[in-house]
Amino acid sequence: METRIFETKEMMGQAAAEAAAGGIRNAIAQRGQANLILATGASQFEMLECLVATGGIDWSKVVMFHLDEYIGLGPEHPASFRKYLRQRFVERVGNLQAAHFVDGDAEDPEQECERLGALIQAHPIDVACIGIGENGHLAFNDPPADFETEEPYLLVQLDQRCRKQQLGEGWFETLEQVPSQAISMSIRQILKSRRLVVTVPDRRKAEAVRNALAGSVTPDCPASILREHANCSMFLDKAAGALLAGK
Repeated sequence: METRIFETKEMMGQAAAEAAAGGIRNAIAQRGQANLILATGASQFEMLECLVATGGIDWSKVVMFHLDEYIGLGPEHPASFRKYLRQRFVERVGNLQAAHFVDGDAEDPEQECERLGALIQAHPIDVACIGIGENGHLAFNDPPADFETEEPYLLVQLDQRCRKQQLGEGWFETLEQVPSQAISMSIRQILKSRRLVVTVPDRRKAEAVRNALAGSVTPDCPASILREHANCSMFLDKAAGALLAGK
C-alpha cells in the first residue's frame, strides 16, 4: 500500500483529489462511466474541496454512492451525511449521472440495505474516497469489524469511541444526541473498489494510522485490512503520520 505524508492538510487534500480524479477519468475513458464512493466527516473537507475544483471530469458520466448514514437522522439535520454530500459535492459539480444516498430515516432499514445493495452490485466501483476513524473504523464498521460478510450494506451499532469522535468533531452538542445505529457499507464491499483513496488528517488519528499500517491485520483495527488491497493509497498530513517509524 502506498503511503504519502504531507506538511499540511491542504497539500494532502490536493494530492488525494488528484489521485481520485485520475481514477475517475480513467474509468470514463475505458468504460464510458465512473462509479464513485464518497465518505464524509472532517477528514474529507480538503479532499472534496479540491476534487470539485478539478477540471477535465465529465461529471454527467459519474454515479456516486456514499458510505454510511445514521439511522433516524433526517436529511436536513446538521450532522446528516446526505446534507454534507449535497452541500460539499453534489450541488457543486451540478450534473452527476446519479447520486445514490443512504436513507437513514427509511421506515425499514433492512429493506434500505437491500435496495442499496442491489444498486451498488449493478455499479462496480472504480474509485472509493474514504477515511479511517479514531478507533480504526472503515465507514461505520467499528471494531471488531465483520471482515467476512458479502452483504454490501449492513445495520451496525456505533461504539462509544466512534460516537465520541462525532461529538468531538462538532456535529452534535451532546453525546446523547449521537445516534447509536447506522447503515454502513460493509468492509468487503469497500474492498471491491478498483481504487482506494484514503485521506487521514489530524493527530487524533495517529494511533489508528500506526495500528492500520504497522500492526496486525485484524478486525480490532478495521483499517488494517486496507493493506490487502492491490491499489490503495493513504494520504496523511504530518500530524496523522506522527507515530509511524522513521517519519
